[in-house]
Amino acid sequence: MSEKAGALAAEVPSARAADDALHDAPVGTFWFTVKLWLARLVLLAVLLGAWEWASGTIIDPFWVSAPSQVLDRLREWIVTGSLWFHLGITLQETIAGFVSGSVAGMALGFLLGRNEFLARVLDPFILSIYSLPKVALAPLFILWFGIGIAAKIVLSAVIVFFLVFYNTYAGVRDADQDLIDVVRLMRGKRRHVLTIAVIPSAMVWVFTGLKIAVPYALIGAVVGEMMASNKGLGHLIEGSAGQFDTAGVFAALLVLMAISTTLHELLNRLERIVLRWKLVNR
Repeated sequence: MSEKAGALAAEVPSARAADDALHDAPVGTFWFTVKLWLARLVLLAVLLGAWEWASGTIIDPFWVSAPSQVLDRLREWIVTGSLWFHLGITLQETIAGFVSGSVAGMALGFLLGRNEFLARVLDPFILSIYSLPKVALAPLFILWFGIGIAAKIVLSAVIVFFLVFYNTYAGVRDADQDLIDVVRLMRGKRRHVLTIAVIPSAMVWVFTGLKIAVPYALIGAVVGEMMASNKGLGHLIEGSAGQFDTAGVFAALLVLMAISTTLHELLNRLERIVLRWKLVNR
């Protein structure tokens, strides 16, 4: 009996220690990741369960559909292949607009960040264009580039450009002036100033702009598709809404959320790789 009691006494502290480790796990550890994903899955299950229960019980399914109906619509689109076709078009527009807008925004951000006079000259022009509602430019782009994917890429790129430009510009202006002076005292050339002081300082700002711009690149592509297109997820949403197919609208929205989350996570991983490389090469 005493041996059993001793074994139980030994198990209680160990169980308590495991429980404390689970609750007090620092960020980035295995237990923290487990707890984080468990909390997310529980919250998702609760929200979906509440939605399924409320549909038909409290709210007319015509207005909110239900998770089971949304999954049925997704399954139907997957079987017929229409989801992959429209998804491919939207991804092409989003990625092309994001990349082109980001490259242009970073280039101009670095240029104006290092040239105070040019920045002051162009500031009112850039600000006046930035103040325009980007959705209002969509009809103009459609008029210029037609109803194909070019207009959606341009709209997406314009939206992304300003977000990345302003963050890059701020990052370049925030570079440590003392470090720049040290590089110059050591007879470093302009490229040394950029690679040693300016670019590392701007990296965090640039990635912040890129992560903010991801959903907006998708928004630009989808808005363009909803205005004038016969393909893409925006067209799928517009067509489902026109047929009063609430499940179809929610299914397309679910796919858009999955795209945005995936692209954001890819940027997070790229940021960690770049910042780790930056620390190693200091």
